Amino acid sequence: MIKSLKQRLALLLILPVAVLLFLAGFSGFIYVRKVLLDEWREAAILQLERAAHQIDMRLSRPIEWIKMFHETSETHSGPATQELILTQLKNLEGVTNVNLKWMNNHREPAHMVMPKHPMEGKSMMYFHQAGISEVTPPRYDAKSGQETVTLISDLKNKAGGLVGKLEVSVRFDYLMQDIKKFGWWESDQVCLIDPSGRYLAHSGGMIGRTQLGETNDPVELAVLEDMGKKSFGTHLGSGHPPKLVSGFYRMKQAPWVIAMFAPGKEILAPIVEFSVYYAVAGSLCIVFILLLIQFVGGRIVRQIRKISNAAEHVAKGNYVDPLLITTSDEIGQLKTSFNTMVEGLKERDSIRDTFGRYMDPEIARELMKRPEASTLGGEKRKVAVLMSDIRGFTPVSEALSPEETIRILNHYFSHMIEVIQRHKGIIVDFYGDGILVFFDPLEGHVIKEVQRAIHCGLEMQQSMTLFNKEMRSENLPELQTGIGINVGDAIVGNIGSATRTKYGIVGAAVNITQRIQAEAKGGEVIISNSAYGFLKNDLKIKQSFSAQLKGVDGKMDLHIVESIQNKPKLGG
Repeated sequence: MIKSLKQRLALLLILPVAVLLFLAGFSGFIYVRKVLLDEWREAAILQLERAAHQIDMRLSRPIEWIKMFHETSETHSGPATQELILTQLKNLEGVTNVNLKWMNNHREPAHMVMPKHPMEGKSMMYFHQAGISEVTPPRYDAKSGQETVTLISDLKNKAGGLVGKLEVSVRFDYLMQDIKKFGWWESDQVCLIDPSGRYLAHSGGMIGRTQLGETNDPVELAVLEDMGKKSFGTHLGSGHPPKLVSGFYRMKQAPWVIAMFAPGKEILAPIVEFSVYYAVAGSLCIVFILLLIQFVGGRIVRQIRKISNAAEHVAKGNYVDPLLITTSDEIGQLKTSFNTMVEGLKERDSIRDTFGRYMDPEIARELMKRPEASTLGGEKRKVAVLMSDIRGFTPVSEALSPEETIRILNHYFSHMIEVIQRHKGIIVDFYGDGILVFFDPLEGHVIKEVQRAIHCGLEMQQSMTLFNKEMRSENLPELQTGIGINVGDAIVGNIGSATRTKYGIVGAAVNITQRIQAEAKGGEVIISNSAYGFLKNDLKIKQSFSAQLKGVDGKMDLHIVESIQNKPKLGG
């Protein structure tokens, strides 16, 4: 069953195109000139990479042992380890000879390690650094009667002077053993060359040649120039089709390059014959596809216009009815996403209109689930109330311009709001430079909200340190805030009218919190005795005192909090 718009278009377009191509003449698009050349290039590079990898793999075995020999420099167990490594090197498949030469005064050889017993009767010398300095071209070795390649490693002291050489000879036919089994090695024009372009090995089609570019062929000269700059590449000769095409790949373990050449006519023969058919078939296909797009695309455009018109209404604040979804393809998914977006915007606006901007979204969504959240009125329950106020801000503001005053307040509130929201506090309102916050337990116990409120107050005071640092950097006055916290019964719910409501609290507990806040000096967090009673074992109190609060009969016991233990989870 076709569900996606992409599948529908593919079915409507590919089948007619396939029929037209079949009538026009067996895959006119397939034998396009660029496609065929790219295919040859990719295939050539892959073949050459595979061949280079085979030689690198066979070279890497002795090279790994040589590197292990390098790592024995200046070690106490060096001679014994070096003897073991040289023995392993001599026993590797393809290795014909292992020579280790030490220099006296960096000039004359001290001794030579012979092939059979590299360390017999000899002692090793220490060296500081080493590296493979050369991989020689294949040369005839009179002792073994075979062509060999020699890996030469220079051993140096701390001053960089040469103290020895390690030479490992490997049979060239051993290195070429795998790639000579490839069928294309003998059937195509392939060669192995050194950095100067000298042939080290070549296929049967290049017999009698000794040097790449000796015939001044532009493609060969281009390969010779580029192989010193790039790891691999391809070249096209002149002409249509090109007279010659080539590809090359540089090995990693040896300074050699594998190159391949092929006549362009052989590669591009199909499109030379069918170019006319391709042009005719291509033109017909394009016209037919345009007609299909006009037909099918028109229907899609109409659907998109419906979504666009609905989006314009939403942008103006007019929420439209959900769009009708009749398909399960991409257009149907787009309509589903649009409907979901509109529902989310409605929820966001509802939250903002009901609870204001300064409430944690998680708390707002939880409150929205409650029946009383969307209606005027509320219910009485025990909450934790926090109020903060900047000390001495009025004389400070009188010395500043209105713009500076507002900028300082906005900056201050941004610090405080961030802390309050992190502790799940509900901001009721801003009173000049003061903030009224409460922590609602909903159906839970108020003790957890008391913890949140006290932690919030202490962190708000800590945040003032960073705030004042920023004030100093801008040559603005530093501020201090006093914070009061109380626990008591309050009416919690929507306050206002049918057209404008605010989620908040009213009651004596709020008024008492304001009075407690007034007792706090800059930098202090003062809590009521009711709040202290919930967490007395977790609180470290700096000072306790009694105060006569305005509108309260008798003195109240108050406590200045220094710290609190058992910090609640902020996400809980």
